[in-house]
Amino acid sequence: MMAVRVGKHPSHVVLGLLLVFNSLWWYAPAARAATPVEIDTERSSLTIRVYKTGLFAALAHDHEIYAPLQHGSFDEEQQTVEFTVNARELRVIDPGVSQSDRSEIQSTMLGPKVLDSEKFQEIKFHSTKVEQVAAGKWTVQGDLTLHGQTRPVKVDVQGERGRYRGSALLRQKDFDIAPVSIAGGSVKVKNEVRIDFEIMGKRSGASKREFGSPHLSCIQRFS
Repeated sequence: MMAVRVGKHPSHVVLGLLLVFNSLWWYAPAARAATPVEIDTERSSLTIRVYKTGLFAALAHDHEIYAPLQHGSFDEEQQTVEFTVNARELRVIDPGVSQSDRSEIQSTMLGPKVLDSEKFQEIKFHSTKVEQVAAGKWTVQGDLTLHGQTRPVKVDVQGERGRYRGSALLRQKDFDIAPVSIAGGSVKVKNEVRIDFEIMGKRSGASKREFGSPHLSCIQRFS
């Protein structure tokens, strides 16, 4: 500990106190609060993949949905991450289908039969545990709020130097969503959907620290 002697003059006392506080700041970095890093929503992406099943599945097609991140952040010291998606901004990007079919799928997805996005406008995720399983690979546990329901999910993440990607599997019924079915069930979508992501932090390009090693340099991908 640094010893500081001060005189009796008030200005000396003030100077001495400033020196003490300055020494405490530099000798106790662990006491300083970590600053969360904002997710770069322009360079980050989240894609939802919905697969077909049923007797006549060969006549249908899988769905690819783009989910733009609204905002989010992560804390490198605490190894936490959270983000929010506006459910009303999800977009069906199915390649190889007509614009009219794409619009119909979009309407069904956002409507009361599936997401009911006007009633449940936000999709949220926040991590609860991060575990490194190998060099450059992590398992992230967290809570996902979707369709008004909050359920635990597991996300597999890999990456380095500020760019992280990963995936997760979800079951629609866990979130009180009934998989869409047509033609008496001969064509329907699977209960299980896959989410792929690539997420970057706004300052990740200037940082060499990695997620969980021991710092969290960027965010995971959520699926």
